[in-house]
Amino acid sequence: MKRVHYLGSRPGIVLREREGESVVELWGEIDISLRAEAGEVMSDAVERGLPVVLDTRKVAFMDSTGIAFLVQFVTLGRERGFSVALPDPPAAVVDVLEIVGVQGLFATGPRVIRRQSA
Repeated sequence: MKRVHYLGSRPGIVLREREGESVVELWGEIDISLRAEAGEVMSDAVERGLPVVLDTRKVAFMDSTGIAFLVQFVTLGRERGFSVALPDPPAAVVDVLEIVGVQGLFATGPRVIRRQSA
């Protein structure tokens, strides 16, 4: 398990392996300040070649940098043959995906993008 930032008050990202899939957990305010760490996590996940689950349930805010990160994962997954799921994203993520118009990228497969219930 590779930990880039530790869970706490700071925003962060971590890559975990769970039951044959790579889980990328993000939390806090996801913006350009996590770009280097996100790139490292993405590289490690792509190298594993396992299906990827983008866990954004603890994200409070996401800007265009964070959306670009999610979209890049989908693009790499299609190019390299691994699936990418975005289960139960919070409103902070869904709203930005809808504004940018890329929510459809995450609506394929068994896990469909849907807003968390309050």
